[in-house]
Parts: sequence; structure tokens; C-alpha cells
Amino acid sequence: MSTIACFHAHHSNISLIEQALTSYNIELIHYVDPGLDRLKHDEDFNNDLVREKVNQTLQWMSRCHADAILVTCTLFAAVLEQHMHPLPIPVTGIDDSLLTMMLTHPGRYLLAFTNPATVEPTMARYHAHLNRHMAGQDKPELESILLPGLFDMIMRGDQEGYLAALKETLQQLALERKDTSLVAAQLSMAPAAEQASVHAGTTIYTPLSRLGACLEQNIGIAKKL
Repeated sequence: MSTIACFHAHHSNISLIEQALTSYNIELIHYVDPGLDRLKHDEDFNNDLVREKVNQTLQWMSRCHADAILVTCTLFAAVLEQHMHPLPIPVTGIDDSLLTMMLTHPGRYLLAFTNPATVEPTMARYHAHLNRHMAGQDKPELESILLPGLFDMIMRGDQEGYLAALKETLQQLALERKDTSLVAAQLSMAPAAEQASVHAGTTIYTPLSRLGACLEQNIGIAKKL
């Protein structure tokens, strides 16, 4: 059995990961640190602060008897493309599966966000990753959209209101942009995206869409017998 240490920015992500990986023979250990999300509106908040904090936490987690690390926060995962101190165990970002999908299926993608602090670093990570792995090839066309006013709802604990408002917005986007693959880019958006997909009659991709397959390839986890 493999042990995966999960690094979250909010406790609500724990159940999403537990449910998504319930069919695998793994142990999940959860670490939650909402501090960076609480600081993101400060004037001196910047990418260097995120990188330093994430690096410190990953170093600590790598010493706590885990076989691999899963970074579930899109903001935290955004710094993984940058220079980080080497770790003795593999680290997977929550959106690695989406990046793999874009590499194998180039096309037009609209990435929807609710957390304003996540948009710029995440898009920078996506472009850097695609440029590195698709040099000289036709790359996917990426567009981002921020859905304002929603992320504060989940940060103050209004999970039900957040999911209801987000479901309606994603459903409308999916119907308006049928020529584009819609991606709900943050883990917290996954439940609403799943419901919106059913009502809109089209697939809305999320970080959970291919997470299991990604971890099978990156870490070697196996399904329960």
C-alpha cells in the first residue's frame, strides 16, 4: 500500500480527494494550511512568498514517511514548475492530469477560476509546461476566465451557496462555448462542474477527471482487488 501526503489550502478538499481515490489501495495523509489564501489580498503578497512557503511545507511533508506528495491547491501547484529544492519523493500537482490531457489532445480550452490569486500563476504554469513539452508543435489555445464573487463564499464556509452559484455559472458557460473545452480549474469547483456537465449535456473537465490515472502513471498506485 502506498502512502500519499496531500497538501491542501482548505479542509473541504479532503473529502473530494478521498472520494476520487476511494477505489485505490492507498493511505492518504492530509495537511491543511489556509494561510496563503488568507494573505492573498495583502499588498506585499507575491509569488516568492508562495514559493517559499510551499517549499518549506513540501520539505517537511517529505520527511513524514510518505511515498509521494499530492498538492491539491491550484495556487500551491502553480509554483511546481519553478525552481524548487529537490525532494526525495515524487510530487504531483492537482492539475498535472489536465496538463497531460492538453498535451495529448491539443485544442481550445477555457479555464474557469473562482480564486483571483490563482489565475495568473496557474496560466503561467500551463504555458511554461506546454512550451517545454511541445516545442515546434501546434499548442493548445488557452483562455482564462475569472468568475467573481464566488471564492469568498467557500472561504467563509458557505459551501452550499458556492456550489449552487457555481453550477449555474458553469452550465451557462458550457452552453455558450460549445466550440471550446471548458475546464473548472480548481479542485473546489469539481462537484459543481460534475452537476453542470449533466445539465448542459457536455463534459466539463476538472482536476479530478483523470487524477487516478495520473497517479497510477506518476506514482504507481494500484486499484483495490
